[in-house]
Amino acid sequence: MDAYFTPQSTQGHVLCCLCGISIPPNPSNMCVNCIRNQVDITEGIQKQVTVLWCKMCGRYLQPPKHWLQAEQESKELLTFCIKRIRGLQKVKLVDAGFIWTEPHSMRLKVKLTVQAEVMNGAILQQSFVVEFIVERHMCPACNRQNANPNSWIACVQVRQHVQHKRTFFFLEQLILKHGVDQSCVNVKNIHEGVDFYFSNRAHANKFVDFLQSVVPIRHRSDKQLVSHDVHTSNYNYKYTFSVELAPICKDDLVCLPPKAATSHGGIGPVVLCTRVTNALTLIDPKTLQVATIEAPMYWRIPFRAMMSSKQLSEFIVLDIEPVDAKGCHQQGKLHLAECVVARLADFGANDQTYTTYTHLGHILHPGDHALGFDVANANLVDSNLDAAEQKGYQLMDVVLVRKSYEEKRQRRRAKGVSRAWKLKRLDMEVDEEEDAKAGGRRRNGEVSAAEQEAADMERFLEELEEDVDLRSRIAIYKDSQAAAAARNAMEHDMQDSDEDDDVPEIPLEELLDDLAAMQLDGENA
Repeated sequence: MDAYFTPQSTQGHVLCCLCGISIPPNPSNMCVNCIRNQVDITEGIQKQVTVLWCKMCGRYLQPPKHWLQAEQESKELLTFCIKRIRGLQKVKLVDAGFIWTEPHSMRLKVKLTVQAEVMNGAILQQSFVVEFIVERHMCPACNRQNANPNSWIACVQVRQHVQHKRTFFFLEQLILKHGVDQSCVNVKNIHEGVDFYFSNRAHANKFVDFLQSVVPIRHRSDKQLVSHDVHTSNYNYKYTFSVELAPICKDDLVCLPPKAATSHGGIGPVVLCTRVTNALTLIDPKTLQVATIEAPMYWRIPFRAMMSSKQLSEFIVLDIEPVDAKGCHQQGKLHLAECVVARLADFGANDQTYTTYTHLGHILHPGDHALGFDVANANLVDSNLDAAEQKGYQLMDVVLVRKSYEEKRQRRRAKGVSRAWKLKRLDMEVDEEEDAKAGGRRRNGEVSAAEQEAADMERFLEELEEDVDLRSRIAIYKDSQAAAAARNAMEHDMQDSDEDDDVPEIPLEELLDDLAAMQLDGENA
């Protein structure tokens, strides 16, 4: 039994000096409702603010002259809005957040929670809403661009001396995915390349750095004096950056110089290019030996393609057997195999067959069609190849590059089955002089530039379907209308569907929703 008595403590209550209800004691002796009625801590804080927004570039004016890039309901936009409110320095900001508004209302609403000391040290917390009226106002950069579209400070001229533009289609998708085109004032599509125009030299330098991180390039820069002020010694220049992409593309057959082959483990020297990033990935179809040549190494020892994708011929596989030996004849998914093939054009006309080694042993079966280089009937002029043959190198008669699905794709197109996805494109300006030259080539009976570009784009889309690694680097969007049409076509014609099941397609889970088509993007705000 305790020897001490502990009295029970109870909290005392007092009456509010205004309404008389019982409350715990506080420095003001007033209840919360009476304090709010007597004191408004939000007094003197701006409840309505006007902000200027450029519709062309989507930036907000941060006085006096800075234009801030901020997405809808982002942290950057919330910080910008809070800084524009006058009188917040008198209170303590506890919480802030956006209230949803219609995108077309041109209004932004921010709910703020603040605290302040009132009446003998009592702390009062209060929430209120600040409305921001968004007014359209063109920024100086867009104003200059709108007045004179040809006004630019820096130009990046990207060139690749090859017979197709698939590399530029891939580069275009990388630019769109990473948003590098936002600082461009104009993009012009010309022969063998694209010109990008910028209003600032720093933007051009940043763009060149981006290109250097995604494709093998070399570049040089130059500047031209436009005007100068003799009184203030201010000089105005126009800067030009010349960027050259390596003329080696995917599916090209190349012969490495002796120094390059020796420095990469004695590969080849006749190898096939299987991947192009900021480095070139090459594989020897005889041994599956793989080498990666970085851009600086390539430009120190440059080489060109012996045969390109324009020279591919279609073959039919008559027989194929995997190669089993002591050495490792497997490289990832690739398997080395020995196969017997015949040209599809000669099949049934003569008995000419070719025996060759291929890295496509994992996907080729007897009866399949494959695209490859007919080396035996090609006229090859390459000093590196001549040097290798003098040392005893035996060149294969046929080098298979990839499996062909062209016949099955044609059957699907005849049924009306189209792709359930789409790509976004840059808004490019076509050079008028190049257009006139293209018309002249068409009159002479050659393929027009538009037809050639359409064929290159179709081949690029097929590469995306066949190569998982390639499409993982870009953004591909759903096309709901094309998907519905494809489903209807397949429901009406279910014959021979099993034969076309092995045609590569992009799974729906890899596709992104097109926010522009759903009218959810910020341009409609």
